[in-house]
Amino acid sequence: MRALISVHDKTGLEELVRGLAELGCELVASGGTAAFIEELGLPVDKVEAVTEAPEMLGGRVKTLHPRIHAGILARRDRQDDLATLEEHEILPFDLVVVNLYPFEQVAARHGVREDEAVEMIDVGGPSMLRAAAKNFAHVAPVCRPEQYAAVLAELRERGELSPETRRSLATVAFSTTAAYESAIARWFADIEAFPEQIVPSFTKVLDLSYGENPHQRGAFYSEAGARVHLLSRVEQLHGKELSYNNLNDLSAARLLAAEFTLPACVIVKHANPCGIGLAATIEAAYAKALAGDPTSAYGGVVVLNRPVSPELGAALADQFVEVLLAPGYDDLGLEALKAKKGTRILLDSERRRADRGERDYKRVLGGLLVQDRDLDVEDREGMVAVCGDPTEEQWGDLLFAWRACKHVGSNAIVIAKDLQTIGIGAGQQSRVDAVRLAVEKSREHGHDLAGAALASDAFFPFADGPQLAFEAGVTSVIQPGGSKRDGEVVAAATAAGAAMVFTGRRHFRH
Repeated sequence: MRALISVHDKTGLEELVRGLAELGCELVASGGTAAFIEELGLPVDKVEAVTEAPEMLGGRVKTLHPRIHAGILARRDRQDDLATLEEHEILPFDLVVVNLYPFEQVAARHGVREDEAVEMIDVGGPSMLRAAAKNFAHVAPVCRPEQYAAVLAELRERGELSPETRRSLATVAFSTTAAYESAIARWFADIEAFPEQIVPSFTKVLDLSYGENPHQRGAFYSEAGARVHLLSRVEQLHGKELSYNNLNDLSAARLLAAEFTLPACVIVKHANPCGIGLAATIEAAYAKALAGDPTSAYGGVVVLNRPVSPELGAALADQFVEVLLAPGYDDLGLEALKAKKGTRILLDSERRRADRGERDYKRVLGGLLVQDRDLDVEDREGMVAVCGDPTEEQWGDLLFAWRACKHVGSNAIVIAKDLQTIGIGAGQQSRVDAVRLAVEKSREHGHDLAGAALASDAFFPFADGPQLAFEAGVTSVIQPGGSKRDGEVVAAATAAGAAMVFTGRRHFRH
């Protein structure tokens, strides 16, 4: 057996090469890898001894040579291939162990120079991996330190790697080189918002028991290059496995909770918020969010931006919560929560902020819709009170409702009072129906709409929607404006003695 080894990351390499040497494997290595093996006191042939040519161009050229690639690509069941090897005195390789220069990590560093990033574009490594993967019928490509132990175990047990193992290793090798090229392509294309080709790369984080429905398969993948992802630095402390729908709701809740710095609680059901509360304490924020729509909150996903106290843990344990995410848990609070076997309790230790340049992807028939993520956090600057003069209290509720509205499925209406959502109308084909639904939900749960604020994710095409809200007691409205009938809508607000604010920007979420 003969192995070609050229790795940048030396993790696990000592155990691998010692194991191969014990099996009588001949080791061939390049540059720093050969030096590492020599320091272990193991015999190793250097690549330049095999190629009979020195490394060139500062190490850019060392393995790009016929005596290397012929040894990888030769088909052992083809007499003409074997005759060629014999004619040129080339020995074949059975194992190719290669990992690549850390291009993505270096390119992502703050202030990295272009020439530094370019030097991390590996050429020989991907070439050897792809060659070995192409010839997987005879050669095993190994590209991750996590594979070393299993490869050694099978070699010790069988004396060789099975065709199934070699094919599996080839799959990983091609995926690795594809993801590597994708990262380089994204880096080069970064000067364009929407380049001619998008080459995304995703790595599996979690297998899911099923997808949105039991007959659909599912998994969660993180995007290569993303600074944070949905489950980065998230530890599950208790409960059942996370499901596809859990993660979809969790994403919606986390994005909404990120809008607020005050103690906040967000409860999401079917990807739409059903309760949001801000308060001086996280306990009060949860009470507000739950009271906003306790019926819909049943079995919801709850995200908190403050640690869970014993009191809050006990209150949460009294409810049916599918998923709970918080940045910390008091021991007594956690103990109370763990009494509920089904609740998935997640500890959020992620303190990094998501990349504001991240794109949104939506799968459509045979293609992909791509857009900038709607991450703008807007305040009063640039907004215009077109009638009435909102008080500071009204402004607080208007801005709170406006931020919440951005995360509700369109057509979207949010009614808020005292930094608490009291009625949400989501996903309606008619905006007046969304208002009607929000008002009905508010009344259903006993909320007093007198003095409430209303946010609409897009303009009101007619005055009928706001009129319903004014008749219910709403006294301030925030909306983008821009309708042909803005005059009629403003007139209705003026007649009702209500304040109305135009933002000049809409927030559809379909």
